[in-house]
Amino acid sequence: MGLVKAFLGSIIVSIVGLILAFWLGYREAGMSTALSSLFLCSVLVVLEVSLSFDNAVVNASVLNKMTELWRRRFLTWGILLAVFGMRLILPLVIVAVLAKIGPIDALMMAIREPKQYAGLMLSIHHSVAAFGGTFLFLVGINYFLDEEKEEHWLKWIEQPLAKLGRLQSITIVIALLTILILSYFTKAEEQMAFLISGVAGVITFLIVDGLGALLGDSPSQGVTDAHRASLGMFLYLEVLDASFSFDGVIGAFALTQSLFLIAIGLGIGAMFVRSITIVLVERGTLAQFRFLEHGAFWAILSLAFLMYSGVFFHIPEVITGLCGATIIGLSVWASIRAKRQELADAS
Repeated sequence: MGLVKAFLGSIIVSIVGLILAFWLGYREAGMSTALSSLFLCSVLVVLEVSLSFDNAVVNASVLNKMTELWRRRFLTWGILLAVFGMRLILPLVIVAVLAKIGPIDALMMAIREPKQYAGLMLSIHHSVAAFGGTFLFLVGINYFLDEEKEEHWLKWIEQPLAKLGRLQSITIVIALLTILILSYFTKAEEQMAFLISGVAGVITFLIVDGLGALLGDSPSQGVTDAHRASLGMFLYLEVLDASFSFDGVIGAFALTQSLFLIAIGLGIGAMFVRSITIVLVERGTLAQFRFLEHGAFWAILSLAFLMYSGVFFHIPEVITGLCGATIIGLSVWASIRAKRQELADAS
């Protein structure tokens, strides 16, 4: 698949989305606001892509194991859930629960009282960080605590982690201890919510991981059912995307209080992440860059720790994006060096 074809849908969505953002601003207060909305929307697109590039790499690594049918479903149904479900509907549901109102009332609040709506979203940042950070932490650490993993990028730390993985349920123990220790440093009024959200992140990971194992095995046939296994992977990727989107949505409110502008900007960004995923899968990029997958999971771990840190002090989104991009870049550079060394040794 060519690059133009892979990114065509994203380009079309971008044009439509930016026109809509311009129209929303113009309708609200004229040309100056329209140009401001256009700029903010563009910034949100860059923010989402920079925060989620490592998500695209992980998506590609999982999609390589899925059947063609479920791969297509993820790239169609999955993107609809990512754009509308995670970036628009989920924030409305969160506010509806917090304010104890209906989803329609939450939507009306977003339109009529954007400051109040944004305030409610920002008030739960510690809970979002605990849930999303814990789930991402488990995703990342579970990759490295795998005793069967033979190839290592940062051998001085990855090899000991792989050996540590021999201990049963060690990932859950580490995650729960992390939540417990961090809760002691949170504000007294936020401690219980932080703990509950963190434990919810652990439970969600266990459910998704357990479903993947359950769907992957078919005792009645004695063989692995590829479609059932792919369904488990599909659910895993959707929860992973939700964890990534949480921080992006919360961070976006620091730029604008318009729910619709946030949904448009982050939705366009999600489309580009989908296109990047397609390119990574179609071109076999993970096979060409052996440490790229390692870099993606280290980036996920860094995002988890940055989400945790965000409970105690503000971390600019640009720092979060640059951190992930730097780790990914270093893994690509290390992959190129390793390949050159192999060719040199062979000659």
